[in-house]
Formats: sequence, structure tokens, C-alpha cells
Amino acid sequence: MTAAIRAKSERIDVRASYPVKQLLQEAAQAAHKNVSEFLLDAGIVAANQTLADRLRFELTPQKWSEFQGALDRPVAAKPRLKKLLGEKGLLG
Repeated sequence: MTAAIRAKSERIDVRASYPVKQLLQEAAQAAHKNVSEFLLDAGIVAANQTLADRLRFELTPQKWSEFQGALDRPVAAKPRLKKLLGEKGLLG
């Protein structure tokens, strides 16, 4: 973790129901952390997982070539997909 991430100069407020607060306190205690440390660590992990595929896209040279080939292929008609997308869905 970089020093910029470690520096604690900003505040994040979170509201939770009593059972959620109890659960977080219990989990934090089991992890030998306070609730703030527990939430911050879990939040950083979740944020990195959520953003991973949006921030970095890595392929081997062979896979990159295959990917480019797929992008360069002409569009093919897909009548079954067109029909499916033209039908009403379950919710209307």
C-alpha cells in the first residue's frame, strides 16, 4: 500500500442497522481489528476487485491477436438473436 493510501485524512460515515453493526463488530474482533480498520480493509479489497477489469486488461500476445481478429471480423447477421431481442420480456 502506498503512503497516500495509508494517510488517514478523510472521513467516511456509514449508517447501519443494529444487527449489521453487531456483525461487523464481531467480525472485526475476530480479525483482531477495530471496526474502522475492518471496513476500510474490506472496502479496499472490494473496490480493487470491482475495478480490476476496468483498469487493466492483460492478454498474452497470442490472445491479443485472437482478440483483435474477433474485433476485425465483419458483423454477421444473427436472426435468432434479432428475434429474441424483438420479443417482449417477462416484465413487459
